[in-house]
Amino acid sequence: MLARLTCGVAASAMLLLALPASAQDFSAQRLSDHIKYLSDDSLEGRFPGKIGEQLTLAYLQAQYEAMGLQPGGPDGQWLQPVDLLRLTPAHPATVSWTGVDGATHPVESGLIVRAGAADDHVKLDNVPIVFAGYGVVAPERNWDDYGNIDLTGKVVVVLSGQPAAFGADPNFYGSSTHKVNEAIKRGAVGVITLYEVSGGRGMRGGGRPRMTITGAHETAFSGTMTLDVATAMASSKGEDFQPVLAAAKAGGAFKAEDTGLKLSVDIDEMAEVIHSHNLLAKIPGTTRPDEYLVYSAHWDHVGVAADPDANGDRIFNGAWDNASGTSGVLEMARAFKAGPPPERTVVFLHVTAEEQGLLGSEWYATHPVYPLEKTAADINIDMLPFTPATKTIAIFGIGKSGLEDDLERLAQREGRHVVGDGEPEQGYYYRSDHFNFAAGGVPALMPWTGVDFVEGGEAVGRPYYQAQMAKYYHKLDDEWRPDYDFTAALQNLKLLYQLGQEVADSTSWPQWKPTSEFAAIRHESDAARR
Repeated sequence: MLARLTCGVAASAMLLLALPASAQDFSAQRLSDHIKYLSDDSLEGRFPGKIGEQLTLAYLQAQYEAMGLQPGGPDGQWLQPVDLLRLTPAHPATVSWTGVDGATHPVESGLIVRAGAADDHVKLDNVPIVFAGYGVVAPERNWDDYGNIDLTGKVVVVLSGQPAAFGADPNFYGSSTHKVNEAIKRGAVGVITLYEVSGGRGMRGGGRPRMTITGAHETAFSGTMTLDVATAMASSKGEDFQPVLAAAKAGGAFKAEDTGLKLSVDIDEMAEVIHSHNLLAKIPGTTRPDEYLVYSAHWDHVGVAADPDANGDRIFNGAWDNASGTSGVLEMARAFKAGPPPERTVVFLHVTAEEQGLLGSEWYATHPVYPLEKTAADINIDMLPFTPATKTIAIFGIGKSGLEDDLERLAQREGRHVVGDGEPEQGYYYRSDHFNFAAGGVPALMPWTGVDFVEGGEAVGRPYYQAQMAKYYHKLDDEWRPDYDFTAALQNLKLLYQLGQEVADSTSWPQWKPTSEFAAIRHESDAARR
């Protein structure tokens, strides 16, 4: 079956590529054809490590070979191996804490711990507990929860979210990525996130499989804790936890402190490695081949449902999410191949396991084929808009980099404008693959669906978009449809091509704005770009 289908894939690739192409010649028909194949039932929801992965990657490779692009992976290959790690508790973990009086308190609820990627068996006794407020270090905001404390061999408890002074909308400092990175820098063996809930509400995942990557940048273990447990710990010392909590939230003079308490954990999980892949194609730069522009999209989706729906359907086909973005990157590569050769190398990256936690892009960011410090930008396409023409091109994380200013200038030539996604409270900038580039310092742009329609404005566009999200996002109904409206998708792809062309041919480097939380990370590698 696989051999037969793979041959069919190659044949369909040649048929699609038989059409003439020119720069910016983005075709609604080709996009539809790509999406139709990539969301076919035979791919079984494109779950990593399954038949859908093999068929998807074979299709992408055939497309790029027929376009005449070069393999962009390690050692001249198309594929970058990615080792995903699924951890499943073999039995409930044992957790206890010891007070300053030496009394041991077993924890039955309100504190869940999980093994890190390094070892699926974690047994630690009497590890000192440090409370570090939000666990945030943000120099440009004059916030440092740690000071000079050494966390070597200790577990740090940090509040979920971010300081109120940073605004109501999520940002990088509220992410687990930032908090874990800061804890690891100081030698912590564990990070426990404190949620201000009581009675175990919201404490899920203790017995479920979790996915990460082998060798992930993680502490030996991680966990979640309720306010009940934190209050009990403070009470054992004769303290009221609320003033401590208030001081941590206020920042200023607060600094992490050793609580005098100790934690013991015994965690036993079953580890399963799932071999998956990212796929990379490239067009080498003519004058600066060792500088890079990346277009990215995730090829995976969530596979097959445990139970069928009323129509007997169990396959999450993922046509919109993200066969559409995958198709957009293919078409972007076609445009670059048909256009003038770029001065910088342009890389077309298809990552695995976005739906399992941005894992394919995390793998790439920690095992970059091309140095992040020499990567000028990442333009990520996750779900093309399926709408009529729009006056706007929406982006996630507006206000972060100069890329959006360049995009605005290009959009204005088309009578359009760049706007935010309209839902900053959702923190979407931190929930797709461009985030791992940003966390590595690379200026990264993520376009989204604009809702200000040329015909009808937001009064028509917003309910149109909301209805699409409700009906199709992560639903079994997200299947290929012959009536897609690609008008806005073609508008956006043209602008993203023009933006990428400017970046690829420029001698300057896109910059984060000074207020961006990623600017300091990028500055660490400034010398590599001089």
